[in-house]
Amino acid sequence: MSFSLKMMYSQYRPLLFKRYSDYRMKIILSRKGFDAEYGGQPSPILPDGTLLSLPIPAKHENVKYTDLAYNNETYYKIIKELKPKTKIQEKYNCHLDPDIYKEVLPRIIEWRGLFGQMGSSQGHLRNNNVGIGDIFLFFGWFRKTELKNDKLQYKKGFPDLHVIYGFLEVGKMYLNNQLPERVKYHPHSDDYNDNNNCIYEAASYLSFNNNIKGFGTFKHNKNLILTKEGESKSRWDLPEYFKDVEITYHTNNSWKDNYFQSASKGQEFIINANNKIINWTKRIISSGMNLKNE
Repeated sequence: MSFSLKMMYSQYRPLLFKRYSDYRMKIILSRKGFDAEYGGQPSPILPDGTLLSLPIPAKHENVKYTDLAYNNETYYKIIKELKPKTKIQEKYNCHLDPDIYKEVLPRIIEWRGLFGQMGSSQGHLRNNNVGIGDIFLFFGWFRKTELKNDKLQYKKGFPDLHVIYGFLEVGKMYLNNQLPERVKYHPHSDDYNDNNNCIYEAASYLSFNNNIKGFGTFKHNKNLILTKEGESKSRWDLPEYFKDVEITYHTNNSWKDNYFQSASKGQEFIINANNKIINWTKRIISSGMNLKNE
């Protein structure tokens, strides 16, 4: 084996397979969607309970906000109704990643949910051996909405929250030039000259429940809310047993007297899950499943 091939093998081996003797499922809390800098408004908790994560703007990509639609309303119209003075313009493109809402675009039969990462963020995933069988739980900044005079608006007096809105169990991983046709539309396929770039494709079904597909989005309920009641959105109410595990980008100082202070930086917070956290993840997915994605 040549030196360059040995280097590539040693770099990516943890991502391509895991030894059963030392395998521990990883749960990744992945922050996605509009924030104060990119988008400038919360994603909506729609009146029907749908958690509709709004993808951030991206100039050089192919999908526009007007291309995406939920219940026959374009994302652009939803954004504009919620914030009439938004800086998002009708012509703007967006970074549709993760792509886990089945109904927002036309889909081929073979389509499964996808998520891409690159650069230092992908390096963080690689260095922590994230791979097949691990589960991303996607969360973001949300606020409740209501229809008033046939227009969508944020509910007055309701707080900003960090809420888990969807999930993806890794079924396949695509590195460099290994992309099948069904994946080539994804925005991270344009960066395949970057050796530190990966697209994660969902498993067909969850490894612990073959009645649920390996990706999906959620209907809002209290179990999905990370934010501690009465606190700012980055102060979380995690179960006590999370103190028994390391959460990347966090330290013991993240635990305060009555809340967990989530990090302001970092996209993926990785947990080597114990049985209690795996069971917590199962409950999150079971309680939040949006059956329209089945």
